[in-house]
Amino acid sequence: MIFRSATKEYLPITGMAEFNKLSAQLVFGADSPAIKENRVTTVQCLAGCGSLRTGADFLAKHYHQHTVYLSQPTYGNHPNFFLAAGLTLKTYRYYDPITRGLDFQGMLDDLGSAPSGAIVLFQVCSHNPTGVDPTLHQWEQIRQLVRSKGLLPFFDNAYQGIVSGSLDMDVQSVRMFVTDGGECLVAHSYSKIMGLYGERVGALSIVCKTADVASRVESQLKLVIRPIYSNPPIHGAAIVTAILKDREMFDEWTVELKAMINRIIHLRQQLLDALRDRGTPGDWSHITKQVGMYTFSGLNAEQVAFMAEEYHIYMSSDGRINMAGLSAKTVPYLADAIHSAVTRNV
Repeated sequence: MIFRSATKEYLPITGMAEFNKLSAQLVFGADSPAIKENRVTTVQCLAGCGSLRTGADFLAKHYHQHTVYLSQPTYGNHPNFFLAAGLTLKTYRYYDPITRGLDFQGMLDDLGSAPSGAIVLFQVCSHNPTGVDPTLHQWEQIRQLVRSKGLLPFFDNAYQGIVSGSLDMDVQSVRMFVTDGGECLVAHSYSKIMGLYGERVGALSIVCKTADVASRVESQLKLVIRPIYSNPPIHGAAIVTAILKDREMFDEWTVELKAMINRIIHLRQQLLDALRDRGTPGDWSHITKQVGMYTFSGLNAEQVAFMAEEYHIYMSSDGRINMAGLSAKTVPYLADAIHSAVTRNV
């Protein structure tokens, strides 16, 4: 009923102004000095993918370095956004298949070898596909290295709140980079955190060194957006705006978000317990050490294919499990399938 009287006229090229303001506050904090100093320009985009592509096109036209570093591995669509914009891709080490955790030293070494000014794509939290995130202490070391090398951080913020259940805690990595006064880009999506998949609602924020630069950046973003889709859709942004500006609805949303995260955390423990109960060979503790929506199970392509053929359980060939797709009832069946796949291939 909130939207019965909503206009269906075109939005401006940059989208709904109130949505942009509230989205920036959600990411950077309402009291962010960068926002108060008008150093942040935010434009509504077509979810996370559209935000990343808009940022990539902007950098291709207006940034002096055209090399982008992506984590190895990364979300399967990430390379496409930057390649389509004409940028060059390189990777930095991220996942350690032996520990099934973060290859932190490898990450630092690779970023330390990157040329000055290179663009580095970071996932803010709930890393897709690995479920492995740096600690806040590690993020601070990453920040220091990035700033000392003059690298440009581009954050993909698709899962804010989906790791800790706290919208503020999950974006501390971004806020570290904003607090130091340097530049960065943030692509933000509401698909996962509000379940608005089909509405394609997101935002791109660019944090600049001065308000004047931010104003100039916004004018150039309009020139990027205009020939692609002209202006974004209204309905999804109206939904998000209504929730973010209404305290009662905002509180209800955060309670539901926290409940979803608690369910995933519980499922991780259930799966780990089930595998241990079955005596499944190997160390499966990474299931509870990894965070967010995904678990990089450690299963190989042959084991994944066996589970699909024999148990009709389907996942990507790299062994990534979407924990949100499980339930307490299906965990035992998945554990049986994993046990069978692993013991068959020992």
